Amino acid sequence: MSRINVPTRDDVSPTNQALFDNLEKGVGMVPNLYATLAHSEHALGSYLALQNAKSSITGKAREVVNLVVSQVNGCEYCLAAHTMIGKMGGFTDAQVLEIRSGRASFDPKLDALAQLVKAMVSLRGKIDDATLDAFFAAGWTKENLVDVIVTVGDKTITNYLHAMTKVPVDFPAAPELAA
Repeated sequence: MSRINVPTRDDVSPTNQALFDNLEKGVGMVPNLYATLAHSEHALGSYLALQNAKSSITGKAREVVNLVVSQVNGCEYCLAAHTMIGKMGGFTDAQVLEIRSGRASFDPKLDALAQLVKAMVSLRGKIDDATLDAFFAAGWTKENLVDVIVTVGDKTITNYLHAMTKVPVDFPAAPELAA
C-alpha cells in the first residue's frame, strides 16, 4: 500500500506541470515514481536533469547498471520499469534475468560491468582490486568508471524513493529471480 499519494498534474506546481507535459509527450505517460518526485518543487526537474545528463554509460550498458542496482536494492518498481526498458533495448528475457543476478555471460564487457556494479552496490563502493582490474581489462575506462558511479547514484535515488513511498508500480511486474 502506498505511503503517500501519487500527485496528478493538477496537484503540482506550474513548473512540474510543464515537466509532466514533457514526460507525457516523450514517454506517453508520467510514471508514478516520477510524479511522486513532483511533491517537491525541484526534485523532479533535478532528477530528470541527472538522468538525461551526458554520460559515457548509455544504451545497454546503462540498463545493466539500472537492473543490477535495482536488484541489489530490491526495488520492485525499478525492476519492473527497467525489465521492460531492457527488453525494448534488445535484451532477451533470459539476459535480463542474468543481468539482474550480476552477470552477463553473453557479453564479456557487459559482464565485467555487471560484476563491478553488483560489488559496488553490495559493498557500498568498497570493491576489491580484482573486480576493478577486470572492469578495466574488459575495455572500460576511468571516464566510464566515474559515469557508472553517477548512474548508480541516479538509480539509487529512485530505488530509495520507492522503498520509502511504496507508490503503485505502473509497469508489468518483473519476474522473480530463481533462488
